[in-house]
Amino acid sequence: MTVLEDRIEMADINEQTLDKLFDQMHVPEGYRAEIVEGTIYMSPQRDAHWKTIFAVLQALLEAFGKGVNAVSDVRIDFPGQLNGLAPDVAKLRDGADKDANGRWRYEDVEFIAEVISKDTARNDYGPKKTAYALAEVPVYLIADPYAGKCRLFTQPKDGDYVSDLSITYGGDVDMTTTLLGLVLPTADFPRD
Repeated sequence: MTVLEDRIEMADINEQTLDKLFDQMHVPEGYRAEIVEGTIYMSPQRDAHWKTIFAVLQALLEAFGKGVNAVSDVRIDFPGQLNGLAPDVAKLRDGADKDANGRWRYEDVEFIAEVISKDTARNDYGPKKTAYALAEVPVYLIADPYAGKCRLFTQPKDGDYVSDLSITYGGDVDMTTTLLGLVLPTADFPRD
């Protein structure tokens, strides 16, 4: 068997396992569920969380118009062992199509924003960041309403990001040098 055949078989096994886990899961109303490296995480949605997501979505709408291909809390399978992730915000490239199973492909993701939850913050800075870098997501933003800061990661390389910029709430997240070409104001981002 070749390396490529091994990877294709592993991807099929991962997808089938993820499908079974998600199908058997009962997610209470007001919660979201993700599988990160094979572990199921459920976290409650909070006002600050949603208001931050909404602000990011508004910025994408203003920059790209109503036709922007953006999703929130929608499962996308990422590289690594059992990573069925549901980013808070994911912008997909223009013309992106779903795969044969009706899911968006990680190869089409141009931008991800995650808003920190206390119980799952280590995932956003750890295994999810690694999965996004391995998937070569060009722009990854973490908003932390507890610390009142954003972290902007760009230039994915070898499972990590070369560039890591920290912005205190109140400042602007300048993404004009990225393919997004926009500035995201954080003055109205709520704190928890």
